[in-house]
Amino acid sequence: METRAPFVIVGAFVLAVIVGVFGFVYWLKNAGAVGRRATYQIAFDGPVPGLLTGAAVLFNGIRVGEVTSLRLDPARPRAVAATVAVSIETPVRKDTRIGLDFQGLTGVPVVALEGGSDTAGLNPGDVLQAGPGAGQSMTQAARDALRRVDAVLSENADPLRDTVANLKIFAEGLARNTPRVDSILAGLDRTMGGGQTPQAKTTYDLEAPPFEPGQPRMKGQITIGEPTAIARLQTQRFLFPSGEDRPGFAAAQWSDSLPALLQAKLLQSFENYDVDHPPLRPDNAGQGGVRILLDLRRFEIEPLPDAKAVIVMSAKILDESNKVAAARIFSVSQPIGAMDPAEAAAAFNKAFQSLARDLVRWTARESQ
Repeated sequence: METRAPFVIVGAFVLAVIVGVFGFVYWLKNAGAVGRRATYQIAFDGPVPGLLTGAAVLFNGIRVGEVTSLRLDPARPRAVAATVAVSIETPVRKDTRIGLDFQGLTGVPVVALEGGSDTAGLNPGDVLQAGPGAGQSMTQAARDALRRVDAVLSENADPLRDTVANLKIFAEGLARNTPRVDSILAGLDRTMGGGQTPQAKTTYDLEAPPFEPGQPRMKGQITIGEPTAIARLQTQRFLFPSGEDRPGFAAAQWSDSLPALLQAKLLQSFENYDVDHPPLRPDNAGQGGVRILLDLRRFEIEPLPDAKAVIVMSAKILDESNKVAAARIFSVSQPIGAMDPAEAAAAFNKAFQSLARDLVRWTARESQ
């Protein structure tokens, strides 16, 4: 009895382990995450590349089961029959759409079930029919599309060749008749009122005034920015108070926009006054120094009977602490001998030189 007891205990333990394993398998199949299954037959009318037994079955993207078997139909060489086992709660209907989906970087195939109507029933023994091309992968679809394109090109090779030849003939004819085409287009442009040749414009400039030697020198660094101005004054045109062009002035312009032109000529004027202390533009200046802020208010021709060129500009001197050290409005005018661009440009030049001399000397005096 004492010798047989250990064998009885060992045997009972082994039986308990076996029963536990079978119980676990039964639970996993019937009461675990998978639950009870329903089996359905699916018929594919084409190949199912890469589909294997055990592949997942998805319904609306959610895994509900797996493929349990795959077989060929001897009566239909192109058909494939598949058996799938899915959760019994899966709402499979007779009109559920069936296809293959390819997941992951490697394109693992799975059976994809999707949708179906609420009222469509499914009788025992019914076979679910996959749609045409349901087993076609993206690669196969691309191959088929290219094959169809190649077939279309092959069938229409002669018409395409004739079309290319006609295009070549048309291009050669167009090249031979380019001057004639240009003439036709120019005629149409003139007919529509847009063919007038742009009139060449005469450009006028200002000159920085000279200074007599022995003038008091500037002290420190001076920075001169581009004058501020309203949009009307940011132009190269000769301006009139009425805002209209006068006869003869449409073909005349200044060498640069008025603010940029005045800044350049004032920089030259300060250099003519004291070449040892030349002024700088703000983008070339360092920290500190005296700054001159300019605002262009008028740069226009007052018309007849007493035609004259008028320039009005305000100036502020800012010290190194950015405080206004001095401010003044400079206003000059110069009679115009005749109402034409050359005479007007000469009058503006004299007016600018007078204004520049006053501005430079005032700056030299106020910045001491």
